[in-house]
Parts: sequence; structure tokens; C-alpha cells
Amino acid sequence: MDGPGLVRRGAAAVLAAALCGWLSTLAPPAGRVELVAVQAAREEPKPQPKREPPKPPPAPDVDCAREKCVALTFDDGPVPGTAELLDMLDARGVRATFFLVGEKAAEHPELVRREHLAGHELGNHGYTHADLGAASRERVLSELRRTQDVIRDVTGFTPVLLRPPYGSMSKTLTREARRLGLSQVLWSVDPQDWSERDTGSVEERVVEGTRPGAVVLMHDIHGSTVDAVPEIIDRLRDDGYVFVTVSQLFGGRLAPGEEYVERESGPPQGRP
Repeated sequence: MDGPGLVRRGAAAVLAAALCGWLSTLAPPAGRVELVAVQAAREEPKPQPKREPPKPPPAPDVDCAREKCVALTFDDGPVPGTAELLDMLDARGVRATFFLVGEKAAEHPELVRREHLAGHELGNHGYTHADLGAASRERVLSELRRTQDVIRDVTGFTPVLLRPPYGSMSKTLTREARRLGLSQVLWSVDPQDWSERDTGSVEERVVEGTRPGAVVLMHDIHGSTVDAVPEIIDRLRDDGYVFVTVSQLFGGRLAPGEEYVERESGPPQGRP
């Protein structure tokens, strides 16, 4: 072979060797690959166990077929003044039922959470306090579902009670409430606290109107009503009444879509 051919072969060999060296830098040794894989596995974050939302303490066992039970209910909140009411109820060991307006619940989630964790019952009162009895099916579903979602997101609890704003009902509302698993709760004692903002008047009307099995309607958006609550509780308790949530009052036997005003069968007026 002539001189130029040898030169070309030598240059090719040098080039091939250089190429092999370069490729070796791109592919790390097998041991190195395994080490990197192990390190990556160790560094990968482990999935955290899903935390259950806090739950309220269990409700006391009360037999409203034997006890003089009354359910205090509060509509239209929560509002900042609801915190004072919760302090009053906590100080007296009373559980109540709150029918929440969805947009206010979204605005004050800390109060919704506090109500739930204190053992009070939470119910649906529509998202904007619209007249659901006169609303279309689409409006009814929007009002109810949005409120359910807000309360569930804040507490992990899904309401089973509905209080139609203004007590306004319809076949459409009843049908959709049944589909959503909501029982419709009205009231048997109404002190008209939304009209007459007088603490003494609210107190007298509630105490005089209450009988065993009663569902009392009040509004925690009115300071005059909140101020009446301590005396209402003390006077009814002195008369032998036991304070329960709506579901406790009816023994947990409320059917979706059905209407409830008060517990019809109660104990004698005095304790046995």
C-alpha cells in the first residue's frame, strides 16, 4: 500500500477511537445508572395518608319520646355576631341547629367550622336566600347544590336538612330536595324576631310558645335575638326542657323531601 493510503487508514483509526471515547461519556457505567436510580427512588416524596376532617364530639343520648325536648334553630347566618351566640351556647352546653345561607358560609368558613366542631347541626338555607318555592328547577338546584358544596368543603359534612327561605315551598322544591337527600324543616314557634328587634319580646314569645317537641325559629343575624338566648335557655331549662338538634328531636328518622314542623308526640308537661 502506498504512503497516502497508510495515512488515510491511520487517520480513520484515530477518528474511530476518538468517537468511541466520546460515546462512552454519554453512557455512564451500569453501576452508575443503578446508583442514580436508587437515589432518585429515595428522594421521591412518598404519598401522604389522607387526613380525615375533624369530627365533633358525639351527641348526648336523649330520648325525646320521654324527655321535654326543644330544638333551637337559627337562620340566615353565619355573620360575625354568630361567634357571640356560639360562646353563649357553649357556656350552657346547648346544641342548636343552624340553617346556613351558602354565600355567607363561603364568606365566614371559620364560623361554619366552629359550629360543626361544637356539635351543632348544619342545614341548607339556599345560597342567596332566594324564594325557592317560586324558583325554577334550575335555580332550585343551583341554590341547594352550591350551599351543600360550601358546607361540605369546609366541614366534610353534607347537610341532610333544608329550611326553605320564607317557608316557601313547591312541588318542584320538594322533588329536588328529595333527590338531594334533604328533609324540609319548618317551625312551630316564631317570635317574629326579624320584625320586632326587641330582646325582651323575643324572649317572652319563645318561652311562652314552646311546648315539648317544638322547633323554634330565630335569626342569629340580629343582635337583639342573640341577646335573648341566654334567658331563653335558662328559663326553659328551669321548666325541665332539654335542648337538642333537629335530627335528635325526630330521633334521626327524617325522610328526604318530607316536611317537618314539630315532633307531634311529646312527654307530659312535667318530668316523670
